[in-house]
Amino acid sequence: MLLGALACRSDSQTQRLRPRQLRDVPARALAFTFQADVDPPAGIASEEPNKLAPVQQDFDTRRKEDALLRTVISPDGQRALALYSTADDPPHTFRIDLYSADGKFLRNLTPPNLAVVFQDSVGWSPDSSFIAFVGRRSLKAQPGPTPPGEEEPLAPAASPLPAPSVMPAFAPLAVFDTEQVYLCNRDGYDLKPLTMREGLIYFGLSWAPDGHALAALACREGEWDAREKEFKTPAGRPRLISISGEERLLDDQLAEAPPVWAPDSSKVATSFGTDIGIYDAASKAPSQARIFLREHLLTASAAFDEKSSAGKKKATAAPPVKPGATPPISLPIDTVPFSFNPIVRLEWPLPEKLYVETAYIILRSELIKTFSRWHMLTLSPQAAVLGRG
Repeated sequence: MLLGALACRSDSQTQRLRPRQLRDVPARALAFTFQADVDPPAGIASEEPNKLAPVQQDFDTRRKEDALLRTVISPDGQRALALYSTADDPPHTFRIDLYSADGKFLRNLTPPNLAVVFQDSVGWSPDSSFIAFVGRRSLKAQPGPTPPGEEEPLAPAASPLPAPSVMPAFAPLAVFDTEQVYLCNRDGYDLKPLTMREGLIYFGLSWAPDGHALAALACREGEWDAREKEFKTPAGRPRLISISGEERLLDDQLAEAPPVWAPDSSKVATSFGTDIGIYDAASKAPSQARIFLREHLLTASAAFDEKSSAGKKKATAAPPVKPGATPPISLPIDTVPFSFNPIVRLEWPLPEKLYVETAYIILRSELIKTFSRWHMLTLSPQAAVLGRG
């Protein structure tokens, strides 16, 4: 009876210690399998700018002097952010206005002394309660368009626009000479900087799926300028920023891919060349893991090139590797596969599925991306975690 009781207790403790979900597994205890050249994950956001038709119509009829760049619709589908530029705005900067989803102008969201940058960093929180973006001090402050109801009287033949309640003046706002993260509520009020670290450039914002924090990259001005001179995309150190402004640095190495969240908000991932960093996001004792994919990608690229006629002409392909076989330790420099490129993008649609895009990217007058290929990591707990008793 005593032996039976001990056995039951041991089994019970083992069950309690085993992770019930992948979110309960610390980053350092993750294992993975690699699958090369898969289809892109379903439903990934397009890199082409979206323009909500009713908002575009307002720009075409009432705001012909302004250029609509894109619209960002709230997750609840009720509102939209209009990202636009005027003839007075410096290059690569823009402003934000708030619209209803049916194209009704609500208010100017950004004040004249704030220039917004990085269109891909403008985003709603998952519950549509907050708006985050990156901005810096405007080099040429100009007033935004006049809200409806405050224009000069319309000609008798014109139809008057509805006059929503719009606050005509902005509250004082701290602005900086380098790009900082800003936050406001869904109505465009209570605008404030979340970060206030002059000299750092923040970019690559990503909301946690549960809305508790943002992930971002940040680098020093000199680091930004050095990569720009080499025609490289920006790289920054990954960090977490809570909506109260608390910040936690995740890694001191410059990451090249915008950070992505696990769908359960438990972890954040980014990339460093051909490596992936995964970090615990909501843990009292956070850990991190580095997944080294260079050898996997070299082997996959050699096989990919061998199958392509272009690859046969431009690269010396390594022998194909059977599924499950251990990849070779290294390949000579003069036989690096033509299709071998660094990781440029991550997508994390399911807790156990992390998608990796490799491509060749260079910045000239515009961003050029070629040789895009997608791969997939299937994540799981390490055997030692499952067997822990």
